[in-house]
Amino acid sequence: MATDESLKSLVEAAFRDRELLRSPAHEAAVLRTIERLDQGELRVAERDTAPQAGGEGAAGEVAAHRWVTHAWIKEAILLYFALRSMSVMEVGPFEFHDKIPLKRGLDKAGVRVVPPGTVRYGAFLEQGAIVMPGYVNIGAWVGSGSMVDTWATVGSCAQIGRGVHLAGGVGIGGVLEPPGARPVIIEDGVFVGSRVIVVEGVVVEEEAVLGAGVVLTASTAILDVTGPEVVEHRGRVPARSVVIPGTRPKRFPAGEFSIPCALIIGKRSEATDRKVSLNAALRDFAVPV
Repeated sequence: MATDESLKSLVEAAFRDRELLRSPAHEAAVLRTIERLDQGELRVAERDTAPQAGGEGAAGEVAAHRWVTHAWIKEAILLYFALRSMSVMEVGPFEFHDKIPLKRGLDKAGVRVVPPGTVRYGAFLEQGAIVMPGYVNIGAWVGSGSMVDTWATVGSCAQIGRGVHLAGGVGIGGVLEPPGARPVIIEDGVFVGSRVIVVEGVVVEEEAVLGAGVVLTASTAILDVTGPEVVEHRGRVPARSVVIPGTRPKRFPAGEFSIPCALIIGKRSEATDRKVSLNAALRDFAVPV
């Protein structure tokens, strides 16, 4: 069986020179990479638990976790699209016309997908994950006990931790290109309220609560307003933060207008059970979900 390093070498060579996809060895490396991604043996991004000093936010702040992106696996996904041809797929009364097949073996994997929920081949769901009539794209990883609720979408390569709830209509963006770019990361125990949008490689750290309608992009100002001075973060929501939509003024040539931001208005308690802590957060801070 090919090792990760041998697969990586063949995939990277084919990505640099697409003519190599004509080679059986390079094509097989791409197909094997996607197969292992589908089985959960490979992940597009993995957490390095060693604390990292500095980073986004205030000077000297310590980021809880650093995520490592495996660009070669994203390259394999892009090459897989090039290898596949359009085909008709019939699932009961439904007909699909696409390049990527649907994920199979859901019963054996111990996951629940409610019609017409869709999970693409190349995505991985841990045992106990639930997908309501939502969508999980290729390269994504969804942890055990997590729910992708109705009309929520998990974009390509997004990493959804364990015990996460993506409420109705949540949009978790996909990040395929450039291959080295970090995908969206939602860590364990996070609650994401209705119609929230998280894109462009934003990391939402453990047990945070995002209230309904929050929009987070790489450039969104995430303002901690719980202390005497505002602390600004970008691209990262600190662990256990309770976040709601906000605005702040900005001057333009035509005048001053309010632009969107996100406000950290409190913290979930470390001392309480996740469920109790969530209820307390919603009650104490009146966060809509």
